[in-house]
Amino acid sequence: MLLVSYDISDDKLRTHFSKFLGKYGYRMQYSLFRIRNSDRVLENIQVKIESYFGKRFQQTDSVIIFELSQTCKITKFGYAKNEDKDLIIL
Repeated sequence: MLLVSYDISDDKLRTHFSKFLGKYGYRMQYSLFRIRNSDRVLENIQVKIESYFGKRFQQTDSVIIFELSQTCKITKFGYAKNEDKDLIIL
């Protein structure tokens, strides 16, 4: 699993970047995405960020990728506690 956090100053690039991440993951907060997929897809995402978006970032922009394993402890509070539960509407 990856957590991708970003701070991009250019509106157009930021929108394009968030749409790219949205294809693969879930937006946890405004500029934080959680991406779960195979190792190969996760690696391809990182390569795309580095090769395609990395060239367009300004000096003040930042992207941080956290690679998490199944052994990572995650503690949730508030609404976040409900994120992983299935919701069934009849």
